[in-house]
Amino acid sequence: MLIEKYIPRYTVEDYKVWKGDWELIDGIPFAMTPSPFGKHQKVSARISQLLLNELDKCEKSNVYIELDWIINENTVVRPDVSVLCDEIEEYIKTPPKIIFEVISKSTVIKDEKIKFELYREEKVDYYVLVYPNLKKVRAFKLDKYRYNKIFDDEKGILDIDVCNCHIKINVEHIFR
Repeated sequence: MLIEKYIPRYTVEDYKVWKGDWELIDGIPFAMTPSPFGKHQKVSARISQLLLNELDKCEKSNVYIELDWIINENTVVRPDVSVLCDEIEEYIKTPPKIIFEVISKSTVIKDEKIKFELYREEKVDYYVLVYPNLKKVRAFKLDKYRYNKIFDDEKGILDIDVCNCHIKINVEHIFR
Protein backbone atom coordinates (compact mmCIF):
# COMPACT_ATOMS: atom_id res chain seq x y z
CA MET A 1 0.00 0.00 0.00
CA LEU A 2 2.95 2.33 0.54
CA ILE A 3 3.63 2.64 -3.18
CA GLU A 4 0.03 3.69 -3.88
CA LYS A 5 0.67 6.86 -1.85
CA TYR A 6 3.37 7.91 -4.30
CA ILE A 7 1.86 6.95 -7.65
CA PRO A 8 0.91 10.17 -9.44
CA ARG A 9 -2.76 10.55 -10.42
CA TYR A 10 -3.92 12.35 -13.55
CA THR A 11 -7.13 13.88 -14.88
CA VAL A 12 -8.92 14.12 -18.22
CA GLU A 13 -7.35 17.54 -18.71
CA ASP A 14 -3.88 15.96 -18.46
CA TYR A 15 -4.99 13.14 -20.75
CA LYS A 16 -6.13 15.54 -23.48
CA VAL A 17 -2.61 16.91 -24.00
CA TRP A 18 -0.67 13.64 -23.93
CA LYS A 19 0.99 12.46 -27.13
CA GLY A 20 0.24 8.92 -28.28
CA ASP A 21 -2.65 6.67 -27.31
CA TRP A 22 -3.62 6.28 -23.67
CA GLU A 23 -6.43 5.24 -21.39
CA LEU A 24 -6.86 6.72 -17.93
CA ILE A 25 -8.49 4.62 -15.21
CA ASP A 26 -8.91 6.09 -11.74
CA GLY A 27 -6.16 8.58 -12.52
CA ILE A 28 -3.64 5.95 -13.60
CA PRO A 29 -2.46 6.06 -17.24
CA PHE A 30 -2.33 2.94 -19.40
CA ALA A 31 -0.28 3.15 -22.60
CA MET A 32 -2.01 1.81 -25.69
CA THR A 33 1.09 1.53 -27.84
CA PRO A 34 2.00 -0.02 -30.08
CA SER A 35 -1.26 0.16 -31.98
CA PRO A 36 -3.25 -3.07 -32.23
CA PHE A 37 -1.90 -5.69 -34.63
CA GLY A 38 -3.53 -6.57 -37.93
CA LYS A 39 -5.54 -9.48 -36.52
CA HIS A 40 -6.96 -7.24 -33.80
CA GLN A 41 -7.90 -4.53 -36.31
CA LYS A 42 -9.46 -7.03 -38.70
CA VAL A 43 -11.63 -8.53 -35.92
CA SER A 44 -12.71 -5.04 -34.75
CA ALA A 45 -13.67 -4.13 -38.31
CA ARG A 46 -15.66 -7.37 -38.72
CA ILE A 47 -17.52 -6.78 -35.46
CA SER A 48 -18.39 -3.27 -36.61
CA GLN A 49 -19.52 -4.52 -40.01
CA LEU A 50 -21.72 -7.24 -38.49
CA LEU A 51 -23.22 -4.77 -36.01
CA LEU A 52 -23.89 -2.18 -38.70
CA ASN A 53 -25.61 -4.80 -40.84
CA GLU A 54 -27.78 -5.93 -37.93
CA LEU A 55 -28.56 -2.42 -36.71
CA ASP A 56 -29.23 -0.97 -40.17
CA LYS A 57 -32.96 -1.33 -39.55
CA CYS A 58 -32.73 0.49 -36.20
CA GLU A 59 -33.08 4.25 -36.29
CA LYS A 60 -31.49 5.15 -32.97
CA SER A 61 -28.49 2.81 -32.83
CA ASN A 62 -24.95 3.94 -33.57
CA VAL A 63 -21.70 1.96 -33.76
CA TYR A 64 -18.41 3.62 -32.82
CA ILE A 65 -14.89 2.27 -33.25
CA GLU A 66 -12.19 3.31 -30.74
CA LEU A 67 -14.03 6.41 -29.53
CA ASP A 68 -13.03 7.79 -26.13
CA TRP A 69 -15.56 7.44 -23.32
CA ILE A 70 -15.01 10.10 -20.67
CA ILE A 71 -16.49 8.50 -17.58
CA ASN A 72 -15.39 11.14 -15.06
CA GLU A 73 -12.53 13.56 -14.47
CA ASN A 74 -10.13 10.67 -13.70
CA THR A 75 -11.24 7.99 -16.15
CA VAL A 76 -11.19 7.82 -19.95
CA VAL A 77 -11.31 4.51 -21.80
CA ARG A 78 -11.32 3.68 -25.48
CA PRO A 79 -13.42 0.57 -26.14
CA ASP A 80 -12.65 -1.27 -29.38
CA VAL A 81 -16.30 -1.14 -30.49
CA SER A 82 -19.25 0.55 -28.75
CA VAL A 83 -22.96 0.64 -29.48
CA LEU A 84 -25.04 3.55 -28.23
CA CYS A 85 -28.62 4.61 -28.79
CA ASP A 86 -27.46 8.22 -29.13
CA GLU A 87 -25.42 9.99 -31.76
CA ILE A 88 -22.08 11.21 -30.45
CA GLU A 89 -20.42 14.38 -31.66
CA GLU A 90 -17.09 14.34 -29.83
CA TYR A 91 -16.67 11.87 -26.94
CA ILE A 92 -18.90 9.26 -25.38
CA LYS A 93 -20.22 10.70 -22.13
CA THR A 94 -22.89 8.15 -21.18
CA PRO A 95 -22.52 4.39 -20.77
CA PRO A 96 -22.64 2.52 -24.08
CA LYS A 97 -25.28 -0.18 -24.41
CA ILE A 98 -22.72 -2.70 -25.70
CA ILE A 99 -18.94 -2.73 -25.54
CA PHE A 100 -16.77 -5.17 -27.47
CA GLU A 101 -13.14 -5.53 -26.43
CA VAL A 102 -10.78 -7.54 -28.63
CA ILE A 103 -8.40 -9.34 -26.30
CA SER A 104 -4.66 -9.46 -26.88
CA LYS A 105 -1.82 -10.67 -24.67
CA SER A 106 -1.01 -7.11 -23.64
CA THR A 107 -4.62 -6.20 -22.70
CA VAL A 108 -6.02 -9.41 -21.20
CA ILE A 109 -5.77 -8.39 -17.52
CA LYS A 110 -7.06 -4.88 -18.16
CA ASP A 111 -9.98 -6.15 -20.30
CA GLU A 112 -10.95 -9.20 -18.21
CA LYS A 113 -10.51 -7.63 -14.78
CA ILE A 114 -10.25 -3.84 -14.66
CA LYS A 115 -12.62 -2.96 -17.49
CA PHE A 116 -14.98 -5.78 -16.53
CA GLU A 117 -15.47 -4.17 -13.12
CA LEU A 118 -15.46 -0.63 -14.50
CA TYR A 119 -18.11 -1.36 -17.15
CA ARG A 120 -20.24 -3.20 -14.59
CA GLU A 121 -20.02 -0.25 -12.19
CA GLU A 122 -20.88 2.17 -15.02
CA LYS A 123 -23.87 0.02 -16.03
CA VAL A 124 -22.89 -1.00 -19.56
CA ASP A 125 -25.72 -3.38 -20.55
CA TYR A 126 -23.56 -5.88 -22.46
CA TYR A 127 -19.83 -6.53 -22.29
CA VAL A 128 -18.41 -8.79 -25.00
CA LEU A 129 -14.86 -10.16 -24.90
CA VAL A 130 -13.52 -11.37 -28.23
CA TYR A 131 -10.46 -13.67 -28.34
CA PRO A 132 -8.96 -13.71 -31.86
CA ASN A 133 -6.30 -16.31 -31.02
CA LEU A 134 -8.91 -18.71 -29.64
CA LYS A 135 -11.62 -17.66 -32.13
CA LYS A 136 -13.92 -17.44 -29.14
CA VAL A 137 -16.48 -14.96 -27.76
CA ARG A 138 -17.62 -14.46 -24.16
CA ALA A 139 -20.56 -12.15 -23.53
CA PHE A 140 -22.06 -10.80 -20.32
CA LYS A 141 -25.36 -9.05 -19.64
CA LEU A 142 -25.86 -6.68 -16.74
CA ASP A 143 -28.48 -7.80 -14.26
CA LYS A 144 -28.86 -4.94 -11.76
CA TYR A 145 -25.39 -4.99 -10.14
CA ARG A 146 -23.61 -7.96 -11.69
CA TYR A 147 -22.74 -9.41 -15.06
CA ASN A 148 -24.22 -12.77 -15.97
CA LYS A 149 -22.52 -14.78 -18.68
CA ILE A 150 -24.88 -15.21 -21.64
CA PHE A 151 -22.47 -16.63 -24.23
CA ASP A 152 -19.14 -18.47 -24.12
CA ASP A 153 -18.31 -20.36 -27.31
CA GLU A 154 -16.46 -20.55 -30.63
CA LYS A 155 -19.69 -21.18 -32.56
CA GLY A 156 -23.28 -20.09 -32.33
CA ILE A 157 -25.38 -16.96 -32.34
CA LEU A 158 -24.84 -14.08 -29.96
CA ASP A 159 -28.35 -12.74 -29.30
CA ILE A 160 -28.66 -9.19 -27.93
CA ASP A 161 -31.48 -6.66 -27.51
CA VAL A 162 -30.29 -3.08 -27.80
CA CYS A 163 -31.83 0.28 -28.72
CA ASN A 164 -35.23 -1.39 -29.21
CA CYS A 165 -33.68 -3.77 -31.74
CA HIS A 166 -32.92 -7.45 -31.66
CA ILE A 167 -29.54 -8.39 -33.13
CA LYS A 168 -28.02 -11.76 -33.85
CA ILE A 169 -24.34 -12.22 -34.61
CA ASN A 170 -22.91 -15.49 -35.84
CA VAL A 171 -19.64 -15.48 -33.89
CA GLU A 172 -17.85 -17.54 -36.54
CA HIS A 173 -18.32 -14.61 -38.94
CA ILE A 174 -16.26 -12.39 -36.63
CA PHE A 175 -13.15 -14.46 -37.40
CA ARG A 176 -13.50 -14.83 -41.18
